[in-house]
Amino acid sequence: MKRRVVIIGGGVAGMQTALRLHAAGIGSVILEKDSATGGKLRDWHKLFPTFTPASEVLDPLRRAVGAAGIEVRTGAEVVGLDGRGAVLADGTRIDGDAVVVATGFTLFDARIKEEYGYGIYDNVLTSADVERMLNEGTLSMKNGDRPRRIAFLHCVGSRDEKVCQRHCSRVCCVTGVKQAMELKERFPEADVFNFYMDIRMFGSGYEEMYREAQVRHNVHFVRGRISEAAPTIDGRIQIKAEDTLTGRPLRMSVDMLILLVGMRANDDNRRLADSASLTLAPSGFVQPADPFLHSVESGAEGIFCVGTVTAPKNVGETLAEAAAAADAVADYLKNR
Repeated sequence: MKRRVVIIGGGVAGMQTALRLHAAGIGSVILEKDSATGGKLRDWHKLFPTFTPASEVLDPLRRAVGAAGIEVRTGAEVVGLDGRGAVLADGTRIDGDAVVVATGFTLFDARIKEEYGYGIYDNVLTSADVERMLNEGTLSMKNGDRPRRIAFLHCVGSRDEKVCQRHCSRVCCVTGVKQAMELKERFPEADVFNFYMDIRMFGSGYEEMYREAQVRHNVHFVRGRISEAAPTIDGRIQIKAEDTLTGRPLRMSVDMLILLVGMRANDDNRRLADSASLTLAPSGFVQPADPFLHSVESGAEGIFCVGTVTAPKNVGETLAEAAAAADAVADYLKNR
């Protein structure tokens, strides 16, 4: 392993890329700004559409990285890069023969949408909160009671001109369906409602899952956005919406409101792009050289991109793209 690739990001994209490079006889060093690898998947409970525990994907990757002896540096925040390495926040430079950017995405901050009361009213949660609480076994109302009525709101921080998030985050719809099914299993006595703009079930098994949620779990789907949420005198949350299929306004009190937050581009994408002459899409995600034949190439010499740094993706797509990125890096190094 005479050649080394610098991989920025230790989530599933970065680890899978490193493992594929290792199999090709190419060394790598993973630079992860957090204290542990795994990225967002560390806090996820189960993955759609199979309800596979996230740990069954993450743990084998971590073990394989360790068994391969791949160098991992945690607490390593990258502030600049070029085609031959990266610069850390402490000024240290890590050199390599190519660079792979696998820095992922940021979850939309639901507090920006003040009309929904996240961080203000009790029992207003995000989809990320729900995953964490399911993992911990702590999902309930704040007072410990079991909810009798639950509402999910789709597209919080996606397809929203008001917060400059015009793109679709792709996985929120299916996450809402998955979580609605999980909550019906946990609270079978509860009525569960999903308020949506339109349901985008684009993946294999997703449409079947959507149907199962309605037929088997009796999850209700209402086409319409919630305009606002407010606390009631008895400690519940009153939501106002419009059923756009019937054209009627709707008012409902719920015990729990769950906001399906979208993916947004990382704040430091601009800084990294400026340091390496990368191009950003209007959404703020890194734009690949070509969305078809060169989707993992950045257009800058020696720099490759993988995973949700370029656009919202699910875990399966990210893992597949990591293999493609590693192969592209191997070809690049071979032809240099």
